[in-house]
Amino acid sequence: MPERTFTVLLGTTKGVFLLRGDGDRANWAVAGPFCDGWPVNHVIGDASGLLWAGGGGDWYGAAVWRSEDGGESWEKTRLTRGTIDDWAEDDPDVAEMFGVTGDPLPFADAFAQVWSLRFAHGALYAGTKPATLLVSQDGGRAWERVDGLTDHPSAAEWSPGAAGLTLHTILTHPTDPQRMWVGISAAGVFATEDGGQSWERRNRLSNAAACPPHDHPAAPRDGETGHCVHNMMLAPGEGATIYQQNHHGVWRSPDGGRSWEDINEGLPSTFGFPIQVHPRDPEMIWTLPLNGDDNGRFPPGAAAAVWRSRDGGKSWQDHRAGLPQNGCFFTVLRQAMAGDRADPAGVYFGTNSGSVFASFDEGENWSEIARHLPTILSVEVVEEGVRRV
Repeated sequence: MPERTFTVLLGTTKGVFLLRGDGDRANWAVAGPFCDGWPVNHVIGDASGLLWAGGGGDWYGAAVWRSEDGGESWEKTRLTRGTIDDWAEDDPDVAEMFGVTGDPLPFADAFAQVWSLRFAHGALYAGTKPATLLVSQDGGRAWERVDGLTDHPSAAEWSPGAAGLTLHTILTHPTDPQRMWVGISAAGVFATEDGGQSWERRNRLSNAAACPPHDHPAAPRDGETGHCVHNMMLAPGEGATIYQQNHHGVWRSPDGGRSWEDINEGLPSTFGFPIQVHPRDPEMIWTLPLNGDDNGRFPPGAAAAVWRSRDGGKSWQDHRAGLPQNGCFFTVLRQAMAGDRADPAGVYFGTNSGSVFASFDEGENWSEIARHLPTILSVEVVEEGVRRV
């Protein structure tokens, strides 16, 4: 009989882990680690079983992995050098131990990590640290820079956030392959409408009531939102409504990022990392506020809550059932919240303490579906609609 199955893709500091669930989303099994135990910042995939992972670091350099069998095996494409290559040059035994061939790598030492991935309209995109946008037309084996963004007139002014100058969010329009948006910390939001040839910086505040002043160096006050973008999500539909969580709050853009509206009222904090939008309802969103930049970056009052809005951010309600309410000091990072397309929709988040929490009723109730994993850097969900069992 046909069965719907779900796989939660986890990028962690010790490789990729897969959480495989049945059609009822009641039973979950952990598989991993994959990708040689490298730090993996982001894992994505589709229902065909094709998966991609991106990561690396100063020691390894940057790489992208590809799996054509749902994660059973992985093919690695190294993009840049790391310290491991310097060691291998001086010691053949080290080279043999780590499998370093000495072959030239396509981007030399231009960046240290792949931070984000996006597959759309037949192309695979990757964001790196320091911030560069790459594109592959062959599913992740060969890559080239999107020079229109790399050469943006403002690039010399981009300032790194606390995690470095990272291109961490890539959004694509569902039907128009020419339209894309990226988020860079701490440079802001950039958009293209010509397939990446030219880019426009889109940080302007709306004409609504101005937001409270702030003095964070990565968040200019005069007429712009904070440049330190933490995450963005494109709402479903043919429009271009975008939600953003940045260093100074949650924002909504009804016009593809040309202007932004402050939707923080009702939230306990303006600081947080992830934001998630419902797969069918553009007005339903979730976020997980933390207590502030300099206060530990854990849930306010050390009690976890996911806050949901049903009206596009005009009002918010906290949901705590099943989440720890005492002594909770975890952090949920920028790419560590995701959703599925079931009805009701599932919402998932991973913590830096190695737990995965899930809600199968759109945020009302939560359960811990995995624990004791490494620090979770990203969460995505892949669904298979029919499988013969």
